[in-house]
Amino acid sequence: MRKGLRVFLASMISTCWFSVAGASSLGLGDQGNEVAEVQAALSGLGYDVVADGDFGPGTVAAVSDFQTACGMEADGSVGPETYSALLGKEMPAVSRGSSIFARRIVQAAMEHLGTPYVFGGTSPGGFDCSGYVRYVFAHAGISLPRMADEQYELGHPVSEGNLRAGDLVFFSTYDYGASHVGIYLSEGNFINASSSRGVAIDSLYSEYWGSCYIGARRIL
Repeated sequence: MRKGLRVFLASMISTCWFSVAGASSLGLGDQGNEVAEVQAALSGLGYDVVADGDFGPGTVAAVSDFQTACGMEADGSVGPETYSALLGKEMPAVSRGSSIFARRIVQAAMEHLGTPYVFGGTSPGGFDCSGYVRYVFAHAGISLPRMADEQYELGHPVSEGNLRAGDLVFFSTYDYGASHVGIYLSEGNFINASSSRGVAIDSLYSEYWGSCYIGARRIL
């Protein structure tokens, strides 16, 4: 993923997370029928977005473009003003469920982009893969085991087609079984502490990660 897009994602996540604290809004990391309805409306207006119910970077970009066209502040999130302009009705109360935790996980994960890889690392001074995931989840008040293979035993399995923000994605890299772990974002992208690049965003569909992907677990 390009550096500019990573910076864009980080800024959008930060903006959307703080907006949800005090008002009804939809933003990056949210899932559900409300999101799908917004996406369908955007698609009907010609924006390049799929109504899959997953508020990913593509939806952020489409919402931002719509807001700009309407003379609104282009923050990429859907609050009452944007919702009304897009759908022609008052915005309902947003039902979030576990997506509040997913949003918190994604926001915390993005804060550490660029942190160097350190074998055995468990702090912002340097992370290994499972130390990073454990640290991020602890930030949201969720305690995880230390090792990737232990984390792979938690929650319940999720198929690749049903992944959503905050799911854990696992890979068999240097050892048999779950030896690497990352946090799913959206649209096939996940964030992880890799030995080559430190904390970075990668694609499940890349040649390397696609070849060693073994599955996902939903903890939230």
